[in-house]
Amino acid sequence: MNSPRTEQLQLTVLSNGQMYASVAERNSLHDGHFFYGVVTTGVFCKPSCNSRTAKRENIRFFSDAESAVRAGFRACHRCHPDNLDRDLNKQIEIANYIEAHSDERLTLANLSKRANLSPSRFQKLFKSTFSVSPKQYQDAARLVRLKRELKDGEDVTGAIFSAGFGSVSRVYGEAARNMGMTPATYRDGGADETIFHAYRDSALGPLMMAATERGVCFAQFGDSKKFLLDQLQHEFPNATLVESAATEGPELDNWINALDMHLQNHAPRPDLPLDLRGTSFQLKVWQFLLSVKEGDVISYGELAAEIGSPKAFRAAASACGANRIGVLVPCHRVLRGNGELGGYRWGVERKRTLLDMERKSLAQSK
Repeated sequence: MNSPRTEQLQLTVLSNGQMYASVAERNSLHDGHFFYGVVTTGVFCKPSCNSRTAKRENIRFFSDAESAVRAGFRACHRCHPDNLDRDLNKQIEIANYIEAHSDERLTLANLSKRANLSPSRFQKLFKSTFSVSPKQYQDAARLVRLKRELKDGEDVTGAIFSAGFGSVSRVYGEAARNMGMTPATYRDGGADETIFHAYRDSALGPLMMAATERGVCFAQFGDSKKFLLDQLQHEFPNATLVESAATEGPELDNWINALDMHLQNHAPRPDLPLDLRGTSFQLKVWQFLLSVKEGDVISYGELAAEIGSPKAFRAAASACGANRIGVLVPCHRVLRGNGELGGYRWGVERKRTLLDMERKSLAQSK
C-alpha cells in the first residue's frame, strides 16, 4: 500500500511567461519549482519573495539554487532561497511523524510546535509541500493503516478504531469514498461477486478480460492463460471466477473480441462499460485518462496537474502502474516529462506498439 507521501514533491514544467507571472504574484506554491535571479542586483530568490518585482528583461530563471549560484548570483537575505532544502526536510520529518502517529489525536498547534513555526505558517508550508492540509494528510495515513488492517484479516469495526477513526459512520461516509468502495467490500476481496473471464491470444500476446455485472474490471496481458488467471485471482481473491460462455454473464465474449479486433486490425477501440475500483486519487487518474484521445500523449506531470494535484507526479505514475484495465483505460498514453516512454505494467514494448498503432491509425484517418 502506498504511503500518502507518494503524492508529494514533483516539479511542474512552467514556461518563462508562467514563471514571470508567478514571481509577479509572489506565488508560494511554486517555491521549489524554480528560482529567479535579478541581473541588476546579483541576487536570486524564491517566487514568493516579497522584494520588489524586477523588470522582465532583468530576470533569469533557474531550476535549482545551485544553478543560480554557479551563474554568479547570491542568495536573497529576505526569502533565504538556500534554506529551501532545510524547510523541505523539516516538512518531510513532520509528515513521517504524522504517519507514525496517524491513530492519535494530532492538533495543528502541536504539529506546528514540532516544526518551530506558527500554526498559520506551518499550515501554509505543509500544504504548499504536499498539496493537502496536515489534517487531510493524517486522514490519508489512517486510510493506509485501515486498508492494511483489513487485508490482515481484522474485523471491520476493529480495523476502523485501530486506524484511529473516531466512528464507524465517518469511514463509511467521506473516508469510504477515498477507498472507492466500502471497507467491508475492500476487506472481502470481491466476496459474493461473480466475475466472468475470457482469454485470447491477441496481437500483443496472451490477453484476459474479466467483468462483473457492472462492466469490465480486468483486462491484462501476460505470459500465459494460467498466469493471467492467477493475476485475476490475486486481484479478487474471494470472488467466484467463471469462464465466460455466450449464454452466461455479461457480453464478455463480444467485448474481448472487440478489443482483440482493435489490437489485431486497428478497429476502433471499443467503448465498454467499466467497473473501476481504487482510491479516490486512482479513480481521478483513470477517469481523466479516458478523456485522452487516441494519438495524443501527456506527461505524468501534466496528468497530475489536470486532476488538480500538480505536485502528485509520483502518485499519478503509481496510479497508472496500478491500472488493472489495460488499453481500455489508456495509461499507455502517459510519458515521462522528457518524452521518453517510461514504464508500463505490461512491458515497454507493448506500450511502444500501442502508441505506434494509434499514430498510424490517426495518420491514415486524415
